[in-house]
Amino acid sequence: MSCWETVQKYAFQSIGYGERTLPRADITLCDQFTLIGSGMIMNVYFGVLAVVFGYVFANALAMAKFAGTRWTRKPAEWFIFLFRGSPLFIQFFFAYFLFLNLKGMSPIFSPLSAAWLGALVVLFLNTAAYSGEIFYGALNSIPKGDLEAADAYGFSGWKKFRKITWPTMMRLAWPAYTNEAIFLFHATTLVFFSGFPVWRQQGDALYYAKYIADKTFNPFVPYPILAGYFIVLTLCVIGLFGLINTRLNRHLPRARRKPIKLRPNLIR
Repeated sequence: MSCWETVQKYAFQSIGYGERTLPRADITLCDQFTLIGSGMIMNVYFGVLAVVFGYVFANALAMAKFAGTRWTRKPAEWFIFLFRGSPLFIQFFFAYFLFLNLKGMSPIFSPLSAAWLGALVVLFLNTAAYSGEIFYGALNSIPKGDLEAADAYGFSGWKKFRKITWPTMMRLAWPAYTNEAIFLFHATTLVFFSGFPVWRQQGDALYYAKYIADKTFNPFVPYPILAGYFIVLTLCVIGLFGLINTRLNRHLPRARRKPIKLRPNLIR
């Protein structure tokens, strides 16, 4: 079988199109690149949606925690503490069993027991907690002179927030938020190793890399391939977020514009 035929069979394996059975013997290099690349579709799916929805919720959490009223501040503080204080792997584990119990109560909750939705919910809540704390720190770091200047120009309420407070918060938080987004994409590899079952051998990139390593008894080929795919994905994230960072800092002199730098978390 040619490499092109292999691509046709396995390129969309992770989303249920093409061959449903994985190769069991004589796994070629083309098989490995194709299967692991197919799994990256799921990693990108989890990462993109979790970042998008988590970003919106993180802004709300930061504002709630920054607010003076106890009724908004305390729930936000406890939510952030809960998801930042427990390992992501354990959150996947407990969420899966919670969703299974909900599924037993009513069939309407059945999608939550599947990785495509249940794991996405966990990733969304986790990154919202981390990002919310990043945005909250940026809110506290806004120079008082900027806010006083806004007051002097007659800005108040929503106009002050939209024109001054929120853009400044984003500009200050964006480098740290970029690293959070990168880590979130890396964390998607935990989905199928933390409780959520693989359905019809439709896994992510790490699932296929582990499968290949088990079948070939050689982890020194699939895992470097997996790392290579994630390095490319990381470069794409840095490039995209770097463009946004440039946009956020377009009003500053070039010497004061801080480029995006990768600062990986050693532990989550």
